[in-house]
Amino acid sequence: MNQEKKLKKLGVIGGMGPEASCYYYENVIAHTDASKDQEHIDMVILSHATMPDRTEAIMSGDDKYLIHLLQEDARTLESLGVSNIAITCNTSHYFYNQIQKAVQIPVINMIHESVAFAVKEYDNVKKIGIMATDGTINSRIYHKECRKMGVTPVKPSEERQKDVMSLIYDDIKSGRPGDRNKFDRVMNEFVRKGCDAVILACTELSVFKGRHEIPSICLDAMDVLVRESILRSGAQYK
Repeated sequence: MNQEKKLKKLGVIGGMGPEASCYYYENVIAHTDASKDQEHIDMVILSHATMPDRTEAIMSGDDKYLIHLLQEDARTLESLGVSNIAITCNTSHYFYNQIQKAVQIPVINMIHESVAFAVKEYDNVKKIGIMATDGTINSRIYHKECRKMGVTPVKPSEERQKDVMSLIYDDIKSGRPGDRNKFDRVMNEFVRKGCDAVILACTELSVFKGRHEIPSICLDAMDVLVRESILRSGAQYK
């Protein structure tokens, strides 16, 4: 049997934001061990750029329409024959259970996979810093997963969280390369608080990482999602 017949089709709910989804796609291609087109993964990418802002929905509690759209996107991908669904947005995982209930196929849980990877890959990790949107921080989705795995989650101070939000919204989502000073201020605070690892828990921060050198204690949740997407599709990760 040819390898391409063994590979599973991958569905992606993207567009949140568009550049982050592009970065994800590029990295799936770059990290798939393939010597020809036919050894790559078939993918259906639904770039839903007009999706309402996830942080705003979480903070306001007005999330019914957003949940409806995420569920409809998952059903659309399922109807197109995909075997797994990846969502290239950390904050959207606040609604993970509702999305998963809408379909019969697995939705990859980026939050669970990222924390599990950090615990496995970093020696004796006790504290994990979470660099993410207000929505992700306030929803505590990473905090809950960290505590399940026996590690202490650490969030930025109020001032440093403003740096994170500005880096995500004012810089990356606005098409700018990202202010290194904002990133460094947050990282320095995490180090002072004794973090053994820091999860870049927003896909815009993944885009930032693609343009800048970052400390070795940083783990990009997008990288974990890329790896999991490739492996679940039956391809080899390189």
